[in-house]
Formats: sequence, structure tokens, C-alpha cells
Amino acid sequence: MESRNNKYNNINMERSEVSHRTQIEEFFSGLASLPTTLLEWIDKNSNDIVTVWEAKGKLVFISNSVKQLLGYQPAELLGSEWHENIAQEDVEYLKKNFDVAKEGIGKSFNLHIRDRNGKYIWTEHVISRVKDKSGENYYISILKDITDKKEAEEMMVRSEKMSVAGQLAAGIAHEIRNPLTSLKGFLQLLQAGVNRKEEYYKIMIEEIEKMETITSELLFISKPLTDNKRVESISSMIEDVITLLKPQASLKNVELIGSIPIDFSVYCDRSQIKQVLINLVKNAIEAMDDPGEIHINVSVRNQHLAVEVIDQGVGVPEELIHKLGEPFFTTKQNGTGLGIMIIYQILEKHDGKLEILRNESKGSTFRIQLPYED
Repeated sequence: MESRNNKYNNINMERSEVSHRTQIEEFFSGLASLPTTLLEWIDKNSNDIVTVWEAKGKLVFISNSVKQLLGYQPAELLGSEWHENIAQEDVEYLKKNFDVAKEGIGKSFNLHIRDRNGKYIWTEHVISRVKDKSGENYYISILKDITDKKEAEEMMVRSEKMSVAGQLAAGIAHEIRNPLTSLKGFLQLLQAGVNRKEEYYKIMIEEIEKMETITSELLFISKPLTDNKRVESISSMIEDVITLLKPQASLKNVELIGSIPIDFSVYCDRSQIKQVLINLVKNAIEAMDDPGEIHINVSVRNQHLAVEVIDQGVGVPEELIHKLGEPFFTTKQNGTGLGIMIIYQILEKHDGKLEILRNESKGSTFRIQLPYED
């Protein structure tokens, strides 16, 4: 009985393989003029997964490599809808950012895909819209596993975040020590039996709240970056960053000045964009050897929200601007070069960009731009 079942299973598997080969031949005969044997070789030997979807989103072809990466047999997925195995937050992101009408060069997306065991893995997709010879629209996606790449990136981000926390420690300690000294003095006065207790209590609470704010922002740095986009207040993020970095700026007699005409909002991941702002403002402080000001300006430019961090330091030499962002390239003696690289990666996820400009008088302007709609 068992051998008979195995026989039927083998027959079914053979039929599935034949059906899969027929599917390759039928689709690609209308789409391309490459020999079927070459297409079959690519299908069997490529580590990337190739998928083809109808215009309405139904899967009509998937390469055999899906077995190695996700554990599915191709036949198990055929006929499924495009969104069925994608994490819900990524489905919403794809709907918002993929232009279904655009034909030609593919656009890249990083998405969480569910494998046969129910585990979500990081994958990179390059998706394009194409037409076959009869004029029918299809979507082709090439998918690869980027779990190792993501883990390496997250490790670099954590390393940079802890480096920032360590470098801020001196300023933070100084800023916390002052309120502690005040608290100690008021407690001694209360212990001596002086009057005006209510006034002292109020000042003591204010000093404690100041320390709470500083420590909360310091703890933020050590937390892993999230991946949760929503509409956020840019002014609130800038205020948090100024609170965190003000002690370090004070040690160098540098004043942080925020210029935000109205409370703009932007669709972003708050954790990630705050990390971008922290890196830029911290770099600006370190670039200034003399007392001065750092201006953080917000404006709208060509349907983009522009946040400028303008310092009065020595400025980045013109011939080195294009090299900033390369791993381990830095103009600072004790720098890692990872800070700007992380900024580029985060902004790429937000369809944003970073511009680095040398000021006419002195210093540099670091301008980030994010998509913005009224």
C-alpha cells in the first residue's frame, strides 16, 4: 500500500514538473525569443526567484528556486494573489510606492516574505511592468534573500548608535550633574528647616524633569531602529534632537537654533529620521572648533520637505564631498565613516536624499529632503 502511495506521489510530482516546464514554454514563447532550454537552465540554477504576475495580481509563473529559499513547491503558489505572503505593513508600503502604470526599468523594494514555515525573511525585489507580444500586461519580479545583508547593516547601525552614545556621555554627565547639585542644595535647605518649601519643590521637580528628558533621549539612541512609518511632526523630532545634543554643543560654546515656521508633518519612521538628525547635528557640532551657531531650518522645496543643518565649521572640502557616505571614509580623526552611510541608507528607504553643500562664508550645509504633501 505504501509503495502504491509513493508511486502516486511520484506521478503527481512528475506531472507538476511537466506542468511547470509547459508553463515556462507558454509564457516565455510570447514574451521573449530566448531558447526554452536556456530559460529552463536559468530557472533551475538561479538562486534568485523569478515571478510573473498578471495585471490583476495573480501569480502565473514562479521559478524552481522558490523551493530552496521559501520551501514551497512552485505548484503550491501558482494562482495566488500578489499580497498573500507579504507582511501587511509591506503590502501598504508597496501600494503607496509602486507605480503600476510605469513600464520598463524595474524599481527595487525590500519586503518581508513568509516562507512555508510561517517565518518572515528579508527579501529584495526588483519589479517591472512588461508586455508580451499580444500586448498583455504582466509584472515580473526578481527576488533575492538579503537577510545576511540586513543583519550586517543592523549591526553597523547598532555600532554607530553606541559610538554616538559614548561620545555624548561627557556632555550628558555635565548636564545631569548641574540639576543634581541644585537638588542636593535644596534638600539641605529643607533639612535645615527653611521656609518657602513650595517654591523649592517646584524648582526641584523642574530639575528632575530636565534629567528625565535627557536620559530618555539618551536611551532612545541605544534602541534598535524600528520599521514603522506613519505621519510624524518634524518639529517635535528636531526639538528632541536639540534637547539631546544641547549638552555636547554647550561644551564647545555652540548654540543650536531651530527655525521651523510651521509644524510640518511627514510620512516617515520617527526612529529612523531622528537617527538621521542626530547624526547630522552631532557631526555639525564636532566640525566646529570655535564658538558659534548651528541652524536647523525647515522649508518646502518642490514637493519635498527640506531640513537643513548649517554649521560654521571649516567646511567639507569640495573634492571630498562625493566620497562622504563610503564605508569607513571619514574626515574626522576618530570617526568610522558609518554615520553618513547610515543616513544614505535610511533616506533611501524613505525615497529621500541628502545633499552636502559648502557654504560661501564658512562651514557646510547638510540638507535632507523627504517626500511631502500638503
